[in-house]
Parts: sequence; structure tokens; C-alpha cells
Amino acid sequence: MADLVLLCTQQLPFFLSEFSFAPDIITSSQTLNDGRTLISKDGSFELGFFSPGSSKNRYVGIWYKNIPVKTVVWVANRLNLINDSSGFLMINKTGNLVLTSKSNIVVWSAYLSKEVRTPVVLQLLDSGNLVLRGEQDGDSETYFWQSFDYPSDTLLPGMKLGWDLETGLERRVTSWKSFDDPSPGDFIWAIERQDNPESDVPRDQCDTYGLCGAYGICIISQSPVCQCLKGFKHKSGGYVDWSKGCVRNKPLNYSRQDGFMKFTELKLPDATPSWVSKSMNLKESREGCLENSFCMAYTNSDIRGGGSGCAMWFGDLIDMRSFPDGGQDLYIRMSASELGAKGEPTTKIVVIVTSTAALLAAVIADGYLVHKRRRNIVEKTENNRRTEQKNEDQSIDLELPLFELATIANATDNFSINNKLGEGGFGPVYKGTLVDGQEIAVKRLSKISEQGLKELKNEVILFSKLQHRNLVKLLGCCIQGEEKLLIYEFMANRSLDSFIFDQERCKLLDWSKRFRIICGTGRGLLYLHQDSRLRIIHRDLKAGNVLLDQDMNPKISDFGLARTFGGDETEGNTTRVVGTYGYMAPEYASDGQFSVKSDVFSFGILLLEIVSGKKNRGFYHLDNKLNLIGHAWKLWNKGMPSEMIDPCYQESCNLTEVIRCIHISLLCVQQHPDDRPCMPSVILMLGSEIVLPQPKQPGFLADRKSIGPDSLLSIPESSSSNSITISELEAR
Repeated sequence: MADLVLLCTQQLPFFLSEFSFAPDIITSSQTLNDGRTLISKDGSFELGFFSPGSSKNRYVGIWYKNIPVKTVVWVANRLNLINDSSGFLMINKTGNLVLTSKSNIVVWSAYLSKEVRTPVVLQLLDSGNLVLRGEQDGDSETYFWQSFDYPSDTLLPGMKLGWDLETGLERRVTSWKSFDDPSPGDFIWAIERQDNPESDVPRDQCDTYGLCGAYGICIISQSPVCQCLKGFKHKSGGYVDWSKGCVRNKPLNYSRQDGFMKFTELKLPDATPSWVSKSMNLKESREGCLENSFCMAYTNSDIRGGGSGCAMWFGDLIDMRSFPDGGQDLYIRMSASELGAKGEPTTKIVVIVTSTAALLAAVIADGYLVHKRRRNIVEKTENNRRTEQKNEDQSIDLELPLFELATIANATDNFSINNKLGEGGFGPVYKGTLVDGQEIAVKRLSKISEQGLKELKNEVILFSKLQHRNLVKLLGCCIQGEEKLLIYEFMANRSLDSFIFDQERCKLLDWSKRFRIICGTGRGLLYLHQDSRLRIIHRDLKAGNVLLDQDMNPKISDFGLARTFGGDETEGNTTRVVGTYGYMAPEYASDGQFSVKSDVFSFGILLLEIVSGKKNRGFYHLDNKLNLIGHAWKLWNKGMPSEMIDPCYQESCNLTEVIRCIHISLLCVQQHPDDRPCMPSVILMLGSEIVLPQPKQPGFLADRKSIGPDSLLSIPESSSSNSITISELEAR
């Protein structure tokens, strides 16, 4: 009998879970996993995970419980799908409602404006409203968040449509993109406030969407109605085609050197590429926008113009019009030089007088100065050259430990072929072991390299000043007789290209490891561009120069071609183009112009290679003969970026994360440097869910006919007949 009682007791939880009704509440100690649902008390509505139509993607939504054909009335993660059954809904430790997928990646959140300190529960009401409620300030029921405030494509009884003038919340209904895709579609049902600058039904010519193009403003009282904003000019030049919009008179610096110009009485731009925070004030909005090179404008999101709230726009500003009776202020990013030209009249007079006096003084002194400069220029140049050479020589002696040649020869078994790790552009690399057991990598400068000593000194000088977890550590150097050696920490897993381009070893890198390598390499490049004592442009970032330690952490190596800048310098020019074809930005390969943005281009190529497992150099698609960049661009425009995914990690991939990386890579490889993001923005885009702008056409969209494996890239070195070929570049 005791055995029978024990058996019944053990089976009781299973019995109850199979035959009891699903609850309508989860607490902060519970989670709602894929496969489990909440049902309202009267049984009218059900909340859970579902796949729309023929799609296999998973979403969290609410549907009618008792209708045979599932009718979904609300969707949480409309913009961020889950591609497997790993998702779960929970109340986190700050009282916020979050939806996460595998690896605890947050897919969707209720985004509460402040932390909730009182116990809360999530409940599905009989009305179909999903509420996050609890007790606060003595109230028996306080809703911290409710789904009725964020309608999808259905308006249920009890829902409101329109504006909450106290909080600035707008409730609108948006169609699904398709039967299989609940993301926002093309149609919106909303209530227009009186004198609201944004209209859904055109009332006059200025209500035609995007009539004046980017940075154009429609003024109904003028002829023509389209004008460029102050600080901008027609993009089309002579014949004014307003669909092409306007461009800046002076280009942005995409850094904190930029500023903002205030425009008033405007209908705000199309909100699609925007982001809103209820907690930020106007000052914080300015700082946040200035930190992100993609942020082009900001304003107070409070429609009353008083309280806190921030809206930021990323990308071009489209669909603006003058709205004298009900418009809002907008702060648009402008070049500091453009803002400096807009001073007060008194300031202008002072500037004119001062400039005139300075010009007169310059004319008077010109003869003397020209003579003096001509006399001193040769001497100054020679002194600078000698000083630079002296500083470089001293750097080798002062900045790093010097190893004896005998020590390194003993560590590498006299540079045995069995210890050879590979061959770089300036010589072979060997593995060695010091007497204390420390493993090292030794770069041995080739004796036949005429330029090697300069690059070696360059690498020593740079490395002695760099310390970052994603940069290979230089332990010391050895310069003795004809031997010139660099000694690095040993990287057990060698270079990234030995994994991603190998049919067997690629399986050792699942998506989580690849994404960690992407982020780590990006942080290393960010350090070089912004956070190190010197601004450094690597000029040869590629898979072969990203090394992996025993834990598969990435570290950037090989600084022989790097260039340094001081202060606010961000770009340079050279007549000697060096690097690896396939990774070089177009402006560098063709004109010798390099900058932080040319490194960003190389990072974009690296991203594509990590995602696809294919080399950009030598890849040609059989159907269209496009290289890797062109193939990615074509798939992106066809809405099929997932076809870029390497089968080696397909089962482990986070599809949303992979597609976001492809999106970021295409932003990095855009043709024009000014269009590419800077590395702080790239890191922000990799680590957050901000809305990304659409990429423009990338550089090097060549097919096999124009640039093939056997073609040459000839780049003039000043006015002489010297040139450089692909084969020479690939020696790197």
C-alpha cells in the first residue's frame, strides 16, 4: 500500500500538468517557454509562441483561443524573429519584461522607463490585454506596461487609438508585411493631431512623400515648393531634379568636431530610421547623437516641447516640410566649418577687419619670408630626417627588451624548418620556447628585403606603445649583425584564415565563436583608431593578420605597414601603395589615399569572409561572375542575405545576428569613405539593436571580365614609371 501511495505521489505533477488549465499569470520566478501558453481566465485569449503562415520563425503573440483558424491580434517581437524553439518570456531582476533566445540574447523588451522595485506579475486579461502589474504607492493595481499601448495590426475592444498628450505616447495600428511576416508593413492607421506636421492622406503638394528628396524641405508658399535646407545645395547640379535631394556644402567629420544647427517650424522627417528614448533630455540627446557617426539629427520627442524625451535620426533626412503653425524644432548635424560661418553680424565685422589686417601684414612680409624659407627649407628638411632617424634608432634601444641572438637561436632550435609557422611579407615566422618554458613566435627579417628594416622599426615603435587584449603582444626584439628579429607572444591557434577557409577546421568555429572574433577584432581596431596614445591606421587588416590564442580570442598582428597620426588627423596620402589586394579600399588602391575609413573597408571584407567562409580575393560566383562583395550586394538587394551563411556553422547560427553582421559589412564596404561608419559606430551596431541605415553601393563590384585572377593592378608611384602589381601586393 505504501508503494502505491508513493507511485501516485510521483505521478501527480505529471497528471496535473497534462489535464489542468494553463494559468493566466507568470511571476518573476517563472518563465514562459516555447510550447507553453497563458490563457485568460474566461478562456477567450491565449499568449504563446507561434509561427505565422508557412514561416518557421518563432514569435510571441496573442490570439483568439476558441477560433479554429488561429487569428493573431498582437505580436511582441515583430522586428526580431527567433529561428528556433529556444525562446522564453520572463520578468527580469529589474522588473522589466524581456524575451530572450539561446545564449540569453534579448530579442524584445517592454523597455520600461525606470526600474520597478515592487514585486510584479505578468497577466493576460480577459480583454486580450497583456499587462505587467504590481502594487505601488498604496495602489492595489498599477500597470507598469500593457500591450494595449502598443497595438500591432488589430484594434480590440477597449484599445485606444491616437495620442496620450501627457506622456507623448502614440498608439497606431500597422499592417503585417505579409501573411508569413508580422513585421510592420506599408499601411498605417493612426489619428492625426490638429496641426501635426506628419500626414497620412495628402492634402497638398507638400504632403507627397519624399517630394524634395534628402535634406530638401517643401515650402507650400514658395515657387518652386522644394528648397534645400540652409547649409545644403542641390545634388543634381544644373538641372534641378528634386528627387535626388540635397547635399552638404561642407562635408561632416563624423566625430565630436561636428555640431548641430537648429531648424524650427518643421514637419519632422520620416521616422522609419529613427530611435526614441523617453528618459533622455535634450542635452543628453545632443551628446548621444554626437557620439554616433550615423546620427544625423535629434529633437525633443515630447510633442509639447517641454518634458524629457529624445528622438534621433540615423541616415538621410527625408520628407520634411515647413509647418509654421504647428511644426517642431530639429537639430541637424553640420560641419563645424559650416556652423562657424553662421556667426552674429558683429562677429563677422571683427573677422573681416582682422582678416584684412592679417592679409596686409602678410603681403608686406611676404618678400622677406619667401627668401628666408627658401634658404632654410633644405636645412630644416635634413634636420628633420636626421632627428626622425635618430628617434627611431633610440626607440629600438629604449622601448623594448633586447634579446641575444644566441637565446633566440636556441629557442627555435637554430631556426629549424620543423619550427617554422609560416612566411610573411618580410620573412619567415618560427615557434620557439625560452629556457623558462615560455612559448614565443619569432619574425625573422628576410636578408634580401630592402625595405624590411624600416618596417621592423615601425613595428617596434608602434608595439612599444600599444597595450590591448585584442592586439598581439610584442615581447622584444633582436638586432645583431645582419639578423633582425621581432619576438611576440605565441598564439596557439595561429591565424583566422587557417580556420574559416579550411573545409574541416571551419567546423571548429561555430557562430558564437565567429561573432566573438568579429567583436574582438572590432574592439582592437577601435583601440588603434581612437583609444591608443597615437591614432594608428593598420593598412593591412585581413584574416591572415588576425591571430587566435588557445581560447580562440582574436588578436590583430603585423604592424609593419601601419601609419600613425597625431591630434585630430584621420587620413593621409602615399605614393607607395602596400597591402593585400582584396582587402584594400578603392580610394587607397587607386589613389593612395588611406584613412581610418580604409581600415573600416578592410574590416567589412573580413566580416563577409567570416560569415561566408569564402575569400574575397579569388571568389567568383558561377552564375553571375561577381566577386564576394558583389555577390553579397546582389543577395542583399534580392532579400536573400541568409544564402551567404557558411554551411560549417549553419546549425549553430543566430540568424538575426548573422544578417545584422552582413548588413554592417555592407555599410563598411560602401564605395565612398564618407558613407562608411567609423569604428565606434561599428562596435555600437554590433552590440545593440539600433536601426541601421540601408547600405549604398559597395566598392569593387567588378566581375571576372574586368578584374580576374590574372589581371594586374597598376598604381603609379608619383610621376615615374614605377608600378605595383597584384602579385607584389599579395606577397604581403
